Amino acid sequence: MLGQYLITFREVLEAALITAIILSYLIRTNRRRLSRYVWLGVYMSVAVSAGLGITVWIIYGSLPEATQLLFEATAAFIAVIVLSSMIYWMATKGRYIKREMEKRIEAAVTKGTVIGLVSVAFIVVFREGLETVLFLTPFLIKDAAGTILGMLTGALTALLLSYGIFVAGMKINLRRFFYFTSILLILLAGGLAGYGTHELIEYFEKNGVEVGWLGEYAYALNVPRDSPLHHKGVIGSVAAVMFGYTVNAEWARVIVHIAYLAISFPLIVWIYNKPSNGEM
Repeated sequence: MLGQYLITFREVLEAALITAIILSYLIRTNRRRLSRYVWLGVYMSVAVSAGLGITVWIIYGSLPEATQLLFEATAAFIAVIVLSSMIYWMATKGRYIKREMEKRIEAAVTKGTVIGLVSVAFIVVFREGLETVLFLTPFLIKDAAGTILGMLTGALTALLLSYGIFVAGMKINLRRFFYFTSILLILLAGGLAGYGTHELIEYFEKNGVEVGWLGEYAYALNVPRDSPLHHKGVIGSVAAVMFGYTVNAEWARVIVHIAYLAISFPLIVWIYNKPSNGEM
């Protein structure tokens, strides 16, 4: 549930911050009356995102077992790609979010079209909703109840924090905040990359495709399935989501997991700590 919470918290917080930037800009420029169109775009994006998530779940349930493995692998890899690009974008462009959003809103308002304002709000929030659906799909498949609980608590926490920042006047260093959450999300993405590789190997095996030594176990821990330390146990499941922990892993899974962390972790740390980056 911790990984699902972190993903939802991060995505909802971003969507809430962007929405708050749009609303505050309209208020500062004496256009408060246009706020209802922003909310319309937000409500529409939430509805479409929820519908997309339900559709994905229904499609998965109707697939044959072997195809489900391929679906899980594909969903995991897509999540890793999108998650990685989002982390990189936030590290390199995140400090310009406020400036860019104000330019978009001014352009939409200047043209005098309600559709333009609704569209801006819809697009920026739907992007976060789409990312959330992609990220949570692999977890929803493995643990529906835990994913839903993590999603609800993460969303609630993010909304409360956003309210504190923009209404109650609470001060936090957003760039530092996103730096530490990016590190955690990289660890999570590495685990997803390994999980996707594992599902792909199982798919190949079910279809009679030999992967050689890459499909052999690199290690196998002597942890019984009913132990809380098993990757499906109470403690192990948390480590599985956050760090890709498993009691046994194929060579291909280990290689992909380590390679992802070896590339992504130093890159993001370097970008965030470049003196020229400044603060958000």
